[in-house]
Amino acid sequence: MKTMKTFLIIIFASLVITSCNNKTKKDEKWQDTMTSGLIQIAADECFQPIIQEEIDVFEAIYIQTGIMPIYTSEVDALQMLYTDSVRFIVISKPLADEEIKTFNAQKKFPRSIKIATDAVALIVNKQNPDSIINLQTIEKIFTGEIKDWKELNPKSKLGKINVVFDNKNSGTVRYAIDSICRGKPLYSELHAQKKNSEVVDYVSQDINSLGIIGVNWVGNVKDSTRMSFHEKVTVMAVSRSSQPDESNSYKPYQAYIATGQYPMTRDVYIILNDPKGGLSSGFTSFITGDRGQRIILKSGLVPATQPFRIVNIRDN
Repeated sequence: MKTMKTFLIIIFASLVITSCNNKTKKDEKWQDTMTSGLIQIAADECFQPIIQEEIDVFEAIYIQTGIMPIYTSEVDALQMLYTDSVRFIVISKPLADEEIKTFNAQKKFPRSIKIATDAVALIVNKQNPDSIINLQTIEKIFTGEIKDWKELNPKSKLGKINVVFDNKNSGTVRYAIDSICRGKPLYSELHAQKKNSEVVDYVSQDINSLGIIGVNWVGNVKDSTRMSFHEKVTVMAVSRSSQPDESNSYKPYQAYIATGQYPMTRDVYIILNDPKGGLSSGFTSFITGDRGQRIILKSGLVPATQPFRIVNIRDN
C-alpha cells in the first residue's frame, strides 16, 4: 500500500508541475474520482485527531486513494478553499451569507455539511485545585476583567492567570470571541500557541495557566470508553449557573455534549466545493455515512447522522 501511495504522490506532483507550466491543463490537478486519485484537503488543526483517523480508514478501504491533509487555521483553510487550492475543508462553522456571496461571485457554489457536534474544553495544571468554573467568569477572564486566580478563589496560592489558545486564527479563538465574550475583544495579554498539542504541553508545565482547546485533544486515548481525559492536565467542569457547584457543572463528556448540559459546544462542518464529484465528494460521503459517523462516535464527539443511545450507569 505504501508503494501505491508513493506512486500516486509522484503522479500528483508531476500533474501540479505540468499545471503550473501550462495553464490550458490546469484542471489536470483534479483528475480524481469518488474512490480513486490523490487530493489535498484542509482542516482546522483543532480537528486533526478525528480527521486523520477518518483518512486512515478511508484509504485502507479505497487503496487507490491518497488524501493529503493540511492542518492549519480556520482562516487559512477558508482562504485555500476560496483560491481553489483545495475543494474540501473542515471548520467549526457553516459559511456565512457574505462568504457565500463572495464564493458565488467567483461562480463557486460550496456546501456546508454538518458532520459532528464538538466541544471546547478548559484545562488547568494538575496542581491547580480549582476545577469548576462558570461562563460568566470565563468571559471576565478572556476579556481581562479577571486576571488573578485569587479573584476566583481567595484561598488560592496561585498568581496571574495565564490564558493560552491554540492559534490566533483558529475556530476556537473565534468561538471564544463570538460565543463566550459575545463580541467583546479578547484581553491583549492572552497567549497563542501554534497547535493544540502545544497548549496541553504549556498548561502541564505552568501552574498558573488556563488553556482553551478542542475536546478532541484532551481525550484519554488509552480509554476506549472515552470516560476519562488526558493524564497531563485537569479538564474543568463548566456551569451556566452564577453559583457553580458539582450539581450544576459538567465536563465535556460525550453524553453531556449530546444533551447540551455541557455549555461550550459547537458544530463541525465540511465545506465542500467539488462540482465534478471527485474524491473530495467521495470522502465527504464516507464521513457522513455509517462508517465515518461511527468513527466520530468512537472519538468522543457527537455524530450528526449516526443514532446512538445515552446509558446511565449507576453503582449499586
